[in-house]
Amino acid sequence: MKKELSAKPRKMRLERDTMGELAVPAEAYYGVQTARAIRNFPISGLRFPRAFIRALGLIKWASATVNESLGLLDKKVAGAIRKAATEVVDGRWDGEFPLDIFQTGSGTSTNMNANEVIANRAAELLGGARGGHLVHPNDHVNMGQSSNDVIPTAIHVAAAELFDRQLAPALSRLHRALASKARAFDSIVKIGRTHLQDATPIRLGQEFSGYARQIELGLGRVQQAQRALREVALGGTAVGTGLNANPAFAPRVLALLSRETGCTFQEAVNHFEAQSAQDSLVEASGELRTIAVSLMKIANDIRWLGSGPRCGLGEIILPDTQPGSSIMPGKVNPVIAESVTMVAAQVIGNDVAITVGGQAANFELIVMLPVMAYNLLQSIELLATASENFAARCIEGITANHVRCQDSIERSLAMCTALAPAIGYDAAAKIAKEAYRTGKTVREVASGQQVLPPAKLNALLDPWRMTGPEKTASKKKVRRR
Repeated sequence: MKKELSAKPRKMRLERDTMGELAVPAEAYYGVQTARAIRNFPISGLRFPRAFIRALGLIKWASATVNESLGLLDKKVAGAIRKAATEVVDGRWDGEFPLDIFQTGSGTSTNMNANEVIANRAAELLGGARGGHLVHPNDHVNMGQSSNDVIPTAIHVAAAELFDRQLAPALSRLHRALASKARAFDSIVKIGRTHLQDATPIRLGQEFSGYARQIELGLGRVQQAQRALREVALGGTAVGTGLNANPAFAPRVLALLSRETGCTFQEAVNHFEAQSAQDSLVEASGELRTIAVSLMKIANDIRWLGSGPRCGLGEIILPDTQPGSSIMPGKVNPVIAESVTMVAAQVIGNDVAITVGGQAANFELIVMLPVMAYNLLQSIELLATASENFAARCIEGITANHVRCQDSIERSLAMCTALAPAIGYDAAAKIAKEAYRTGKTVREVASGQQVLPPAKLNALLDPWRMTGPEKTASKKKVRRR
């Protein structure tokens, strides 16, 4: 074997901060504070997602624009910062954001990471060297800001964009798919189930209409979460007092952010609330948790309804997606629905972490912002991709098993429910028990005992009539003829 060549040592540059000197990779756009944080937090390998880095870039871009307009920042410096920040927004320097999620609770390390990357890139655009502070990360890029108001604002901006661009469209597609199946399956009567036991008849379309309504309500929850995120902390600087920020700074920056993202942001009514707590993130996560619970219910029902194909319920037929077993030939599993249930479990777990993070609000600062950001943004993206995939690879391709749906109705003991108003609850129960003991149907036992005239009995035991209030069901039946 050839002897492996040892890696060439990286070229380094020395930079200084308030704690002293530290070596930084010569080619890095990040600086000494980021390098120090890399050393301090070798925890998980988890990184802030793209949406968050984009939001930070947008804030720095808008801040430079406003500070220039206020006469606080040199025109050339502001222009270079805007150019560098735009490159961050576009994802050009994502590799320059190496910091772990589990870091300083305010996210100061990541705010300084952004400040350093943008400052060094801006300096380079002006003909300077990286690490030279021709453009200063604090004095110029961070002007009018603090990590304590920038990081929570970035979370709100990133989440709002993901809600608007990913989750809402994905849930809309899933809602359309479920509503379409509800209409297509409306003529198919099947047995209902409560407590996993036979219940009175229901139309397959009615079941799917319930799922569609859950997702419709989920879309409303997305809107509620977006409303919760509108107020942001920017302008409060360190503790909410707005020290070192021009009073016009935050409103103008937020106007630019609203224009660029298409989402509405406004300065917090009370900065002390906005920075000392993040109830808004807890609320938004709660809406996501509810959507996850809805998806869990729907996906599990789909799995059960499609179970079989011969020895399960088998009332619907799911699209074949991949072989289901390494040992059982021909087996096909409901893998898309299963993936949805796992996403739901992850989102519910994320919500617990966000809730705990929301409790870590000590006096003027909440100190679990990075983990709250990571979990909230992950939940939005997971729900969006899972919902889109659920619609495309499962729901839209579902067909009904008409024969299986119809076969179970006549054999159900719950058919006796329709007789109770005419013959009484106890008498109807006796018929059900006799039918179970003898293996006969409710219709056969009731007919044999002549509890009602044949015409009346047949009318009461009409499965379609049982799928709604009597007038509604009869009208619907007329339209079907």
